[in-house]
Amino acid sequence: MNKSRPEDRIELVYGTLDMLILRTLRWGPTHGHGIAKSIGRMSEDALKVEHGSLYPALQRLLQEGWITGEWGVSKNNQRAKYYRLTAAGRRKLVAETSRWEKFVRAISGVLNPAESEEKA
Repeated sequence: MNKSRPEDRIELVYGTLDMLILRTLRWGPTHGHGIAKSIGRMSEDALKVEHGSLYPALQRLLQEGWITGEWGVSKNNQRAKYYRLTAAGRRKLVAETSRWEKFVRAISGVLNPAESEEKA
């Protein structure tokens, strides 16, 4: 695995944390620490989700009805709240993923314009 240095970490764009949490929960229920670790691992440690950002986001997603939370016991025998994606959360994830892909295409178009555009 490629370990990023702290200075190589990327700040999350506003609104992307919710989408990343929802995406992580597509693989099944997990606790907050597991969500943060998964996002870090999948981004090759370029994204580090701090607990001060994660837990307010989880509360927001709970209030919106996009996830549910249930207390359980973690692998290391600690009490932990496990979050699960709801049907509404799946629909939100599809919508947000589509918006994000449009955003990325738009930014890419500006950063990498067609050759004919650069000559204009």
